[in-house]
Amino acid sequence: MAIAELTLSSKNYSSWSLRGWLLCRIAGLHVQEKMIALNDPENRAELLLLSPSVLVPRLTHEGASVWDTLAIAEYLHELYPDAGMYPADRIARAHCRSVSGEIHSGFANLRSALPMNLKVRHARFPIFSGAKPDIERIEAIWAECLDSYGGPWLFGDQPTVADAMFAPVAERFLTYAVPVSATAAAYCQTINGWPLMREWIDEARIEPDEVEELDIEF
Repeated sequence: MAIAELTLSSKNYSSWSLRGWLLCRIAGLHVQEKMIALNDPENRAELLLLSPSVLVPRLTHEGASVWDTLAIAEYLHELYPDAGMYPADRIARAHCRSVSGEIHSGFANLRSALPMNLKVRHARFPIFSGAKPDIERIEAIWAECLDSYGGPWLFGDQPTVADAMFAPVAERFLTYAVPVSATAAAYCQTINGWPLMREWIDEARIEPDEVEELDIEF
């Protein structure tokens, strides 16, 4: 059997890599990780937010090469339909796909104002005003999902694609001490305490500090 390979960039800085990795773990697919050098031009473009995901993460599996996190999610769901990547209920499944697509394609102000950095925790951080509508919308999504499906995950008692997609956002909120509702704060702690998230964070914290201060226009 061919070994599945998942191409990743920085574990500390790359939210897209985190999402792809979480999706594979939720599905139960064992992957061999291939790390791109931090000075790789494609990787740098991703970290500078000049491209949404370039070709990272990229899943290579049994002749298929799949990039883009949502494409990876759908591919894994086809392979492992019983893994619980999406809710069993049709309407909840549509809801899950919708909010996952929304975080995948939007929230540019949040991404630029609060870049992912798992090695630090700020006690206080100035929030760029343009990011506040993004934060409010994310809180609304979480509140609706948690209220509708009972938590502690967005769609009930186990993590789904939506949780993998929003996990980097929850970590950003913790990194920058973003003031959020009690409901949102509790969800951030659910993500932060997720064993898969703890595994990723532990590896991110020992990653060499090779990324220069990034010149991002806010």
